[in-house]
Amino acid sequence: MSNRTAFWIFILGTASSALLFIFLTVDMHRQVDALTNADKLTDDVVAGKKVWEKYNCNDCHTLLGFGGYYAPDMTKVYKRRGEDGIRFIVKEPEKAFAKSWRKMPKQNLSDAEINSLIAFLKWVSEINNGDWPPQDSDKRIANSALKLTAGAGVNLGMALLQDKGCLSCHNYKGVGDEDVPLEKAGEKYDAETLKKLIHNPQSVNKDASMPPQDGLSDAELETIVNFLKSKN
Repeated sequence: MSNRTAFWIFILGTASSALLFIFLTVDMHRQVDALTNADKLTDDVVAGKKVWEKYNCNDCHTLLGFGGYYAPDMTKVYKRRGEDGIRFIVKEPEKAFAKSWRKMPKQNLSDAEINSLIAFLKWVSEINNGDWPPQDSDKRIANSALKLTAGAGVNLGMALLQDKGCLSCHNYKGVGDEDVPLEKAGEKYDAETLKKLIHNPQSVNKDASMPPQDGLSDAELETIVNFLKSKN
């Protein structure tokens, strides 16, 4: 290859790459309002962002790719935990993480601050960011439990217990944490009470330290309850 040919390959390659980069950048900025649901950017959401900054939540958590890696990613936490779950964790982290090696300091947020923080996290969860982060991907959540059942012959109910993180604090017949055996819950409570206990633990036991599990769909909740009652 001659020097002249190499020169023009370099020039054309650089120019085409620059033009593509400029086009994608302009296109992204053109779509920002739609992708971020800017029309839903209320005063409460803005106040929640200020709460997030006031208590330095980014020191431990990651949000939209920015922050610490000590604690879970919060980009899609509203879908994962729900409003009641977030409220319980923020108000009483010492109960929510009583059995966890990771600890969250109690920041003593006011109810108004918690409401604003929840509004902010809900807004963030609805941003179209390409189904990121992977652990909260809508497609992964929909398919991972089914993949577990197909790949390892695991009961779908057991797969959901694993996929939803239930076995981080509980165990089922020796699988999982050594704290609370779930098979005893299946023996102790009827199906409707189990649903209430999982969805909102404090409605059944006011001293329960488990946060509400709003992230479960009705079908997933039904599958888990049927599994716990089946004595598999």
